[in-house]
Amino acid sequence: MTKQQTDNLINCYADFVVNSGVINNELFIKYEVKRGLRDISGKGVLVGLTEISEIVSYIIEDGDLVPCEGKLYYRGINIEHIVRGFIEEDRFGFEEVCFLLLFGHLPLKRELGEFVSLLEENTALPENFVRDTIMNAPSKDMMNSLARSVLTLYAYDDNPDDISITNVIRQSIRLIAQFPLLAVYGHQSFSHYHNNQSLVIHPPKKGISLAENILYMLRQDSSYTPLEAHILDLVLVLHAEHGGGNNSTFTTHVVTSSHTDTYSSAAASLGSLKGPRHGGANIKVVQMFREMQEKISDWHDDDEISAYLEKILKGEAFDRSGLIYGIGHAVYSLSDPRALIFRRFVERLAEEKGRREEYVLHSKVEYLAPRVISKMRKMYKGVSANVDFYSGFVYSMLDLPEELYTPLFAVSRIVGWSAHRIEELVNAGKIIRPAYKSVSRQSPYTPLEQRG
Repeated sequence: MTKQQTDNLINCYADFVVNSGVINNELFIKYEVKRGLRDISGKGVLVGLTEISEIVSYIIEDGDLVPCEGKLYYRGINIEHIVRGFIEEDRFGFEEVCFLLLFGHLPLKRELGEFVSLLEENTALPENFVRDTIMNAPSKDMMNSLARSVLTLYAYDDNPDDISITNVIRQSIRLIAQFPLLAVYGHQSFSHYHNNQSLVIHPPKKGISLAENILYMLRQDSSYTPLEAHILDLVLVLHAEHGGGNNSTFTTHVVTSSHTDTYSSAAASLGSLKGPRHGGANIKVVQMFREMQEKISDWHDDDEISAYLEKILKGEAFDRSGLIYGIGHAVYSLSDPRALIFRRFVERLAEEKGRREEYVLHSKVEYLAPRVISKMRKMYKGVSANVDFYSGFVYSMLDLPEELYTPLFAVSRIVGWSAHRIEELVNAGKIIRPAYKSVSRQSPYTPLEQRG
């Protein structure tokens, strides 16, 4: 076959699947299917229990669900208090959060020091790994490069399939320590081979935080300001964990329940996080604002901004999806606590970077978008800015390449995935297998000669 014939045939297959594969929406209603494992109010279907984190988005009054300001707890401790604690002490918080999520309690000063040393000892990649794996046929998508690197690390582990808790903790600590290198070096390889950029590989530096090391390894001159490092640390803290029901963490539970290895579990979750409806949403926010800044003449005009947001919702602007990226969340309604924490620090960074006007536009959209959405669409719960609304803006102000936005999410979330994998193994539940009802009609088999 010629390439044109092959393409035509595949297009025919695709048309057939689209035309014949759509299930009538009334059947989902008839059989009370909780699509996306959520009911009509957006409340998730209870499929598991966890002690790792808690998301609060409503209270119950007289038997009714009443939306409230969002709260997020890591191991029972309010994330706002955790952030306030390490910021008031003028130190970095991500390593402390790693310990808390993995082991269930805030570390003593001695424990934190030992844990940081353990991370440093596990940072080094296997000999020639960068050359043989990361630099070899680099992918055009960093998430795929990251997943491939993780799967390849399986071959360098003497006990890759041992799922004893001791061994899984060992593997988890090593992945947490190595993810920054896998992400940064993956981007350096991509930039060199696909964008003809100079290839600069900095080894990690001992004695500095994980957030500092990311900037140290990524930038050619290894320089960064204290504010940049502390805000990147805050980004990692706020992305580290978000309950067992988010798509990638639920993937961790599903895959772990089959008792597969740690590397396969992490790679599966990376595949989930890559999607633009999950970890890739922050890139969409940045791209949306980039177009908005071009199309809106007066960034202070509420009416002009609202009119453009309406065009987005109608599918007439940006990517024609009808979505205002960064607004709305599957769980939160009145507020996402991570976005509220972000907002307090984003303005400072915008001032330092000379991008205050962009911050003002973000603030306008954060205020106006929920009102435009409620006016144009039937809402079962409120909407507000989510963490992606500001994280992409922060990444851009840190001069981080867009290709690294989602991998940096993974650098943080590997902590939550690891904690949930350990929890799933400790509780030794059944393999996760929800029910799907077939709605196809049964038909007899027809011999090939009789099919026409």
